[in-house]
Amino acid sequence: MKKNLLVICMVLFGSSSLFAQQMSKEDQIKSAVLAAPASVRDGAHVYGFNEKGEFVTLREGTNNFVVRADDPNSPGFEVVCYPKDVEPFMARGRELRAQGKNRGEVIQMREDEMKNGTLQKPNYGSTLNIYYGENARYNPETNELEGGSFRYVIYTPLATAESTGLPISPNGKGHPWVMFPGLYRAHIMITPPSGN
Repeated sequence: MKKNLLVICMVLFGSSSLFAQQMSKEDQIKSAVLAAPASVRDGAHVYGFNEKGEFVTLREGTNNFVVRADDPNSPGFEVVCYPKDVEPFMARGRELRAQGKNRGEVIQMREDEMKNGTLQKPNYGSTLNIYYGENARYNPETNELEGGSFRYVIYTPLATAESTGLPISPNGKGHPWVMFPGLYRAHIMITPPSGN
């Protein structure tokens, strides 16, 4: 009966969404650290989600890296990794979204707060690794994200095309470019071809 119900749910809601909702704490940790460099995975601080879907710490970290498990409340699959200096920026985004702010409001409020000095901005050169896929799913038997791809953000507050030598839109597929040039949220975006 349970198996039949599972199949029905997979058809109705999509396997990747259902799978994310049913991930154990252990699988959340194992999948989240895949976004981090292999050498730091064992000591990374891991955020994830409890049975109620609440954002919680799953494992305390012992190094400079933070990873976040896939959000079962969001479509697709996405795990991320960043150094600790990026956490105030991320935490403020979570706080504002919890207050009901939309994406545009979150972006602008964090920009204003970094500008006036009330929010710590990410260090110049800090990175955000995003391992994601609209239809990707974590396979606990192989410890792999099937159908996943990487995207990279390199934080460069106030950077411009002139200061970096990079364009403000990609020259081609997978080429780096500066997003939000001249602002505190400026960063270099690199999106390699799918399946990387």
